[in-house]
Amino acid sequence: MAAQGIRGVSRVLEKLEKSVKDGNYYEAHQMYRTLYFRYLGQKKYKELKDMLYNGSILFLEHDQQLSGADLAILLIEVLVKSEEDDCIIWTTKLSKIFSKISPSTPERDTFLAHAIRWSSRGSSRGHPLLHQNVALIYWEEKNYALARHHFIHSQDGKSCAKLLIEFQSTQGFKCEADLFIAQAVLQYLCLKNKNTANQTFSSYTEQHPRIRKSGPPYLLPLLNFIWFLLQAIESQKLQTFAVLCEQYEPSIKRDPCYIQYLDKIGQLFLGLKPPQQQRGGLFGNFLESFLSGLDDDSDDDTPQASTSNSSSRRPIIENADLD
Repeated sequence: MAAQGIRGVSRVLEKLEKSVKDGNYYEAHQMYRTLYFRYLGQKKYKELKDMLYNGSILFLEHDQQLSGADLAILLIEVLVKSEEDDCIIWTTKLSKIFSKISPSTPERDTFLAHAIRWSSRGSSRGHPLLHQNVALIYWEEKNYALARHHFIHSQDGKSCAKLLIEFQSTQGFKCEADLFIAQAVLQYLCLKNKNTANQTFSSYTEQHPRIRKSGPPYLLPLLNFIWFLLQAIESQKLQTFAVLCEQYEPSIKRDPCYIQYLDKIGQLFLGLKPPQQQRGGLFGNFLESFLSGLDDDSDDDTPQASTSNSSSRRPIIENADLD
């Protein structure tokens, strides 16, 4: 009986494939949906997942975007209901579907949002491999902004660096070579992805035509700040962190978001207390929160810092030529 059932399903799928190839798209789509509800009621998840995946690819390869995207979204619903946990295999398949959905199809964003939610498995970020694959697809489409966004949620620092170089070279100003990498590194750190932050910074500075021969130390102050920042995080020196932010204040102020990023980074890696709302402007409050945290620093090898005398804090970074 089981063998007859399998042969019956196989014959139905063959007829569906033939209908699509013959151009009977509406009829085939309705039959796929009928089988979807039937298999779902019988909890035949494996057969259902294979059918929806193959059907989606088939429709998309015949440029039936809406039908293909509809089956793709149903596929993710089945992945959720069946509690599918093989992210590696299905991330690859979902990425292939995504690459075939036209950027002009509204359902593409819905499909991607559902795919990320499924791959998150309790978190809100999505599987790094899915983000990496999606970033590469957006990059191929020259959608640099979305490619960058998904690379930030991946663990592929080398590809992210190459994208940023191309993004900056084609759509940025020459004076923004440091801004592109600084923001990416700070965002990686805010996601506690220290290893990818380091990899991206190293690859970017080694390969960017306007940077690769200049450091470290670099000709651009903001690059030196990021370089020292990564070292401060590695050594977990709160006082060093505070001195860096003070001495590189002009560079940090080039983008108002940097202050918020650094506040978060200090809390995640250095035990910095959340800043209190005080007078003196956002940057003043930010530095004040650093300096108030130095009282809790138990490192006896580091000189005590004073909020009123910045010169007593500068020797913390020894033999470093800060811009």
